[in-house]
Amino acid sequence: MESELLKIFDDKRNPIGVASREEVHKKGFWHETFQCWFVSKEEEKEYILLQIRSGQKKDYPNLLDITSAGHLLASETVQDGIREIKEEIGIDVRFKDLISLGIFDYCVTREELIDKEIAHVFLYKSNHALDDFVLQKEEVSGMVKIELEAFYEFWIGRNEHVSIKGFEIDKDGKKVEINRMACKEDFVPHENLYYETIIRWIYNEL
Repeated sequence: MESELLKIFDDKRNPIGVASREEVHKKGFWHETFQCWFVSKEEEKEYILLQIRSGQKKDYPNLLDITSAGHLLASETVQDGIREIKEEIGIDVRFKDLISLGIFDYCVTREELIDKEIAHVFLYKSNHALDDFVLQKEEVSGMVKIELEAFYEFWIGRNEHVSIKGFEIDKDGKKVEINRMACKEDFVPHENLYYETIIRWIYNEL
């Protein structure tokens, strides 16, 4: 995976070449990613669906993250990013059924990793139950749902915890129910502004 080739960009989003994924994260080059947030509706309430990153992942194992996301390879267009959805969570989605929310530039620096992403962000209005998801075990170990309004209140700081419900696949391959409260340490550490912006974008399309 570290040998994957990614397009790299300057601070004004001008393409400046190609580099390996390892080099991109070591030198802090801007690069493109695909992100898709699933939102479902149950009994007049909207829920946001999140994946639990596999414990096998090098970065942020076992943390809650975007429904489906990944790097765009140098040979790929934004439309090609839809492959991530099928690969990670086993759901067939057509690109035309996605709603483009916008592009979000953000940077996360930790230890020896500098992650500067040009994120192409999409919304998918899902009618899938959590049991419909077929997970790629190397990437995803579970799925949860969170009431959208509660998710927003959580990220703007009105509540320190938020209720998550769903399932996780344990080390024996068994599906284990999840019904608990989560805190910010349970989520991939995107900055608060990122979460707030994405949720506002989602609200604008509902």
